[in-house]
Amino acid sequence: MFGRLALATATAVASLSGVSALAQTTPSPPSTPSETPSSQSPATPPAASTVTLPAPGMSGPLTLNPDPINIDLGPAGKTYFTGVFTGLGLWQDNRLPGDQNGHIDVSNGQFIIQKTDGLVQYYVQIGAYSLPALGTQYISATSGHAMGDFYGGVPEAFLKIAPTSNFSIEAGKLPTLIGAEYTFTFENMNIERGLLWNQEPAISRGVQANYTLGPVVFALSFNDGFYSDVFNWVSGSAVWTINSANTLTFAAGGNLGTTGYTSVATPLAQNNGSIYNIIYTHTAGPWTITPYFQATHVGKNSTIGIANSAETFGGAVLANYAFNSNWSLAGRAEYIASTGSVGSGSPNLLYGPGSKAMSLTVTPTFQYSRFFARGEFSFVKIFNATDGFALGTSLTSTNQVRGLLETGVLF
Repeated sequence: MFGRLALATATAVASLSGVSALAQTTPSPPSTPSETPSSQSPATPPAASTVTLPAPGMSGPLTLNPDPINIDLGPAGKTYFTGVFTGLGLWQDNRLPGDQNGHIDVSNGQFIIQKTDGLVQYYVQIGAYSLPALGTQYISATSGHAMGDFYGGVPEAFLKIAPTSNFSIEAGKLPTLIGAEYTFTFENMNIERGLLWNQEPAISRGVQANYTLGPVVFALSFNDGFYSDVFNWVSGSAVWTINSANTLTFAAGGNLGTTGYTSVATPLAQNNGSIYNIIYTHTAGPWTITPYFQATHVGKNSTIGIANSAETFGGAVLANYAFNSNWSLAGRAEYIASTGSVGSGSPNLLYGPGSKAMSLTVTPTFQYSRFFARGEFSFVKIFNATDGFALGTSLTSTNQVRGLLETGVLF
């Protein structure tokens, strides 16, 4: 198995694989929220203000409440209260050992509290969540595995010190700087995370500095990588806003030493490797298109049982088309390949050393005010899989089809 979520499957079949785990998307450093005051006249009541909060990261098409609940605490500043309550149904073939053909589950039951201005700011995200990702075991919220095995009941929380408008430092449980998809379902174009996402760290504990220089936002973080609680990772990103329609992101991260610790959330191989992204986003009219490239490297390390090096190379295109303010259609196409062989002692980074995989995902979405409903069809195909590392209860199947339905409210 591969990445963060795959380690959950490996845990269920530990005799077959001891290396795997879970990861996330590339959030840019939080920016200052914009507020557009409503126009007023004696003849008409004032319109509600529109507030764009800097977190959580949202790639669309779902949108958060533009007029969130807030309390003005005077000298302490304004505090915002938002939340997400969603459920999903999932059907799949070729389920992995320990999984089921179908699930009905809570995908998000989270409250978010944040202060976004002044010298001292903060962000706290509290509650339940599931972690659906392509080609891996479904990680359920109601079973307790998502919170118990991964990021706890407070998956993200950090304190931010912003002495100037273009410089800040934040510390706590931070969203990763790596990748083009976020951790939680409501933040993304698709319900499930993709194959490339499962090679990336999702949430890390650490410290991050952010600096804005003209159209470029730089971020540098010292953290524990794949949630290892061993602080020897450095990651960074540079996000260039070319113009109002185009952004280009370079992101990278890696382990500066060796970490022998492994868990469901901490894959041994990926947590001792390095990862690189180039991400481009184009928005024009109803279209949002995000192609990105990813490479990872895990070096030979006999102290943790890695006898030979291995790499992955992958690419993806994520796109969303908005038919109108209520209806949209999102899609994702991916391809990823790994190097190495079983005989050479290379680590398993995918579905066995030297395996490859592709995926297709389609997600129609309807949102009206704070309510939304969306469906999803996904297909994963594996090539050059190693028996015992693929899909199905026998771990030899090379494809998987899933259908999902998610609905809920964002307030």
